[in-house]
Amino acid sequence: MRVNSKSAEAVTFATITLLTPFKSLVRSITADNGKEFAYHERIAAALKCEFYFAHPYSSWERGLNENTNGLLRQYYPKNTDFKLIDEQHLNNVIDELNERPRKVLGFRTPMDLMNKELAAIAA
Repeated sequence: MRVNSKSAEAVTFATITLLTPFKSLVRSITADNGKEFAYHERIAAALKCEFYFAHPYSSWERGLNENTNGLLRQYYPKNTDFKLIDEQHLNNVIDELNERPRKVLGFRTPMDLMNKELAAIAA
């Protein structure tokens, strides 16, 4: 979801909106120490999950996030203004990344695993 700013209000709204449909799958969230997570308690309460903060300069504590940032850099260089990126193009990149097999997932795709989890819930 595109956010107009990195304000705590905007990030909180986007996080809750995007994750609410998957609330039963969200166990925890680990964020960096940015001001945009000032309302972390609202997020934790809305999603009924634990909310953790990584230690400063400890990017390995948010490995999936850092890896995803690296994958996004294959499409968009650092300091890209995402407000200028066409929404459809960005969605296409997201789909490509979610359909890319990952070694850490036994060469399965994130999309396959998510669909498996959603099917288990629906059953």
